[in-house]
Amino acid sequence: MTTRSGEEAALAGRREWIGLAVLALPALLASLELTVTNLALPSIAGDLLASGTQLLWTVDLYAFLLAGSLIMMGAWGDRIGRRRVLLVGSAGYGAASLLAAYATSIEMLITARGLMGIAGATLMPSTLALATALFPHPRQRATAIAVIVASVSAGTAIGPLVGGWLLDRFWWGSAFLLAVPVMAVLLVLVPVLVPRDRGTGRGRLDVLSALLSLAAVLPVVFGIKRVAADGLSWTAVLAVAVGVAAAVVFAVRQRRLPEPFVDLGLFRDRTFATAGATLALGIFVLWGSNYAIAQYLQQVAELSPLRAGLWTAPSAFGVIAGSTLAPRLARRFRPTSVIGAGLVLSAAGYATLTQVGGAHGLAVLVTGAVIVSAGLGPMMALSTDLMISSAPPARTGAAAAIASTTPQLGGAFGIAVLGSVIAATYRAVVEGTAPAGTPATTLTAFEESLGATARLPDAAALLTPARDAFTTGFQVAAGVSVLVTAAVATAVILLGRRGRRVA
Repeated sequence: MTTRSGEEAALAGRREWIGLAVLALPALLASLELTVTNLALPSIAGDLLASGTQLLWTVDLYAFLLAGSLIMMGAWGDRIGRRRVLLVGSAGYGAASLLAAYATSIEMLITARGLMGIAGATLMPSTLALATALFPHPRQRATAIAVIVASVSAGTAIGPLVGGWLLDRFWWGSAFLLAVPVMAVLLVLVPVLVPRDRGTGRGRLDVLSALLSLAAVLPVVFGIKRVAADGLSWTAVLAVAVGVAAAVVFAVRQRRLPEPFVDLGLFRDRTFATAGATLALGIFVLWGSNYAIAQYLQQVAELSPLRAGLWTAPSAFGVIAGSTLAPRLARRFRPTSVIGAGLVLSAAGYATLTQVGGAHGLAVLVTGAVIVSAGLGPMMALSTDLMISSAPPARTGAAAAIASTTPQLGGAFGIAVLGSVIAATYRAVVEGTAPAGTPATTLTAFEESLGATARLPDAAALLTPARDAFTTGFQVAAGVSVLVTAAVATAVILLGRRGRRVA
């Protein structure tokens, strides 16, 4: 595949790099804000008298609407201009964040979070598309996208520090006020530093396709989250089935429209399709392992959420290192070779995680997690670049939206599948190990999960076997991740040898 710009494209100057720094702000904010919100949940529960279910909706409604709206916002950006969509979305995100910060009831907060999700869906596709337009030269474009990916990881790394500092000194609403100055900076500097794009102007804003795209994504994400939380159920299966049916109707409609909402023909390009599948599967194992690591740190190592977040910070820096180094490596080697080598490194990291446990459990865990993230960093940066650069200029926003949606769905599947692997292993290990005479309610909780066992007031003797069983499940999930990562690495390397060198 050859890039659409070619090696002869003009190099960007200082103004473009300053513009990239501004565009990186919403990417950093998105991950940072999510981390800080999770830390703020206990304070929100106490102040707004929120139930556990309401707290889940505070987090999940944002994620649902964000994932469901990405394709819609990317397609509209192609039509009416990506800079315009970014500015409108930034204003909306700032206003919704202000509403969330000063919410007087949990219902008001949940509503504000939903609005933040819809507005937030404008940020990543527009940011990626505008960064691509700022840097037509292939090498600079790859570096720019790596900077965006690294910014997301940086937000994850500093989130616990920023969140802990804010929540120690101010009220929980300060977690949402973070977005207001960032959005103000975007509104002032983007019109100055980022050239205006008018979009294609072709085709109407297809509301029915937009609704179908939401109906395809939201039920699937909901069903996956239900599987991760409660195991396989008819509700989860029905939700996924509804989403799949909506996706089929959406695809049929796009093929019949003269100006489709999303150009599904993008997937006929082997580079685009392969990069998208690699990105989905790479994030599948990354989010699944991150979920497992967070559970291990808090439930087995008994760390507070803040301390657990600090122990996960080194792995975020691993992604930053891997994603920023990737463009340099891609100048000397095929991008597919760099991606494949990174995935092999990640497989070694997952193999390290299979040894977690015992006296050196935390050291082994952090070492394995850093190796995993350093290997997946190049995959995240280069796969995103390959997806966007292989799309026609008029479809950059749609390609960026798909590149943003793919990891969301892959990650949701990863949490559900690997979380289910841990849960199933846990139940298999603890079955029949409880002492004779254990009360029925205690036995039920013990055989359900480590979290349920830890909440029991009279189950101290069961905590050690429960933690050992969870650790075994963690090791099995890490083993599954080794197999998935190694298989994807093999496929990417073989496919890359059949293709042509990409700048």
